[in-house]
Amino acid sequence: MSIHRGLRIGMFVMPIHGAQKPWAQCIDEDLELAVQCERLGFHDFWVGEHHSSSRENIVMPEMFLARVLGSTQSMRIGPAPVCLQYHHPMHVAGRLAFLDHMSHGRLNVCFGPGAIPTDLEVFGAQPNETSARVAESVDMILKVWEGRVPIDLKGRFWNVTMKDHLHPEYGVGHLHRPLQQPHPPISVPTISRSSPGLVQAAARGFRMISHHMLHADVLREQWRTYCAAAAAAGRTATPQDWAVVRNIFVAETTQEARQLARHNSLGSCIRYILDLTRATAPAGIAMWKRDAHQADADCDLDYFLDDVVIAGDPEHVTRQLVELRNTVGPFGSLVLTAHDWDDRARWMRSLELFAHEVVPALNRLTGESQQGGRQIRNGMTISTPDS
Repeated sequence: MSIHRGLRIGMFVMPIHGAQKPWAQCIDEDLELAVQCERLGFHDFWVGEHHSSSRENIVMPEMFLARVLGSTQSMRIGPAPVCLQYHHPMHVAGRLAFLDHMSHGRLNVCFGPGAIPTDLEVFGAQPNETSARVAESVDMILKVWEGRVPIDLKGRFWNVTMKDHLHPEYGVGHLHRPLQQPHPPISVPTISRSSPGLVQAAARGFRMISHHMLHADVLREQWRTYCAAAAAAGRTATPQDWAVVRNIFVAETTQEARQLARHNSLGSCIRYILDLTRATAPAGIAMWKRDAHQADADCDLDYFLDDVVIAGDPEHVTRQLVELRNTVGPFGSLVLTAHDWDDRARWMRSLELFAHEVVPALNRLTGESQQGGRQIRNGMTISTPDS
């Protein structure tokens, strides 16, 4: 059994909060979580984008993450995803380049479509145009990041034109480039076993982030798809290309952890996603099944607690993580899903047990340092450019 050298540890904040919790309290708790993750040695902190949900209520992750930068020193930050259907590519390119400089190169980027039905409605995004919109936006953003003017991009959905009013002697007519060159690390979110988007991402050298509700069989197939597409494009996939997101809850005993996970905000989150998917997705909950033969009635909380969620004491959680990686393939990053602090003390204890007992146990199994991509200087953890 082995864990890849340099396995990264991250946190993903969708967020999902209790509908009745005051918005300011939700934001404060998510900010506190970021500080705690930095303190506990997490490498990456990801934040989702949602515009019209009372539960998933961070509407501009870049703004939130700029606040996180002021309270952290080394942890990398990233929107996950930037919902490209909702924004002009020039706006996305500029604000992310700005944030990359603000962060001194601590920015990760994840590009995706967005999924909340009312978000799609309010921005006029049509589901049958999703793939084309995202692909066009990515192409334009990368062109803008090259920084060459004049620029004249004509697309199906957007245009980026700057050629007729250039005054370089005054600095007018400039395209901002990211600090990290040629651009920050780019990831894409993935749910299906294989999709044109995943194949294109692998071919372009983008990384993938696998959803937290996917069965191990689906994860394994995603990795095979990614590796094959990378090879077809002349590149070799590496563990650093893959982040797997999991729901993890650690307690003093496995019985306690499983009982708490069932009834706390982790279990509530899974039920919420299942209910929302049933109500809004054209194919219902098929995307969350282990395979096409699984009955709808069997795709319930019990299934997720038994087959997908990792809840237990530190030894059990460590063993489950090792077994997961041996089963699905060599993911290079493990990302925990954040959940509402319905019981702050227990969630903090879970984080501490994970950081202080699970992660060191993984280190001992491999004999490798969990710092992977970081350096220690004068007692401070510093992100390195290739982290």
